[in-house]
Amino acid sequence: MTLGGLRSPDLAGRATVLAVPLGATEQHGPHLPLDTDTTIATELCHRLARRVPGVLVAPAIPYGSSGEHAGFDGTLSIGQQALRTALVELVRSADRFAGTVLVNGHGGNLRPLTEAVRQLRGEGRRVLAWSPSGPADDSHAGRTETSVMLHLRPADVAMDRAEPGAAEPIGDLIDTLTRHGVAAVSPNGVLGDPTGATAAEGERILDRWTADLTARVRGWLG
Repeated sequence: MTLGGLRSPDLAGRATVLAVPLGATEQHGPHLPLDTDTTIATELCHRLARRVPGVLVAPAIPYGSSGEHAGFDGTLSIGQQALRTALVELVRSADRFAGTVLVNGHGGNLRPLTEAVRQLRGEGRRVLAWSPSGPADDSHAGRTETSVMLHLRPADVAMDRAEPGAAEPIGDLIDTLTRHGVAAVSPNGVLGDPTGATAAEGERILDRWTADLTARVRGWLG
């Protein structure tokens, strides 16, 4: 069930947990759509809602901290401070819900997300943040994300344009990437190798992420 499709009186008296997809609008190499992170986060929220009673999916936040992708056409970023502020205010405004789960689809959102959750918990808010995990040498528009998108939206994946990017683990790239952006370490914007991606692998990855997210939320709810 989605929040946007309800009317305000429909929520009266319901102990509902709000799941908020947190994505980004940014380049994902020459082969994936700009809304890849938002698509994945939204799908995970819907999967969570089907498995945990009382979870309601909010409209996605399609913009995040994507400054590292500056210089690539189509990338839109609100920056770390603006994202942190937006998340804090959003969760504060969701106080009438039983809790808020922030499901993140973009690695660049991690720092402001972590800071926002720390502040909100210090205020006594009930909030949980979750992000998917993946191989260190496959962190952006590589095999993992491409496989997932082949499973979710195959018509929007241009595999004929897929090509390898930077192959080093993200830890080896992060200093240069932080100072000079993704383009400095990967001219095509890819961190990993998407050429071996398959829809079947994407389904398995999604199932693993769904199980992890569901377990985290169930444990958090008690």
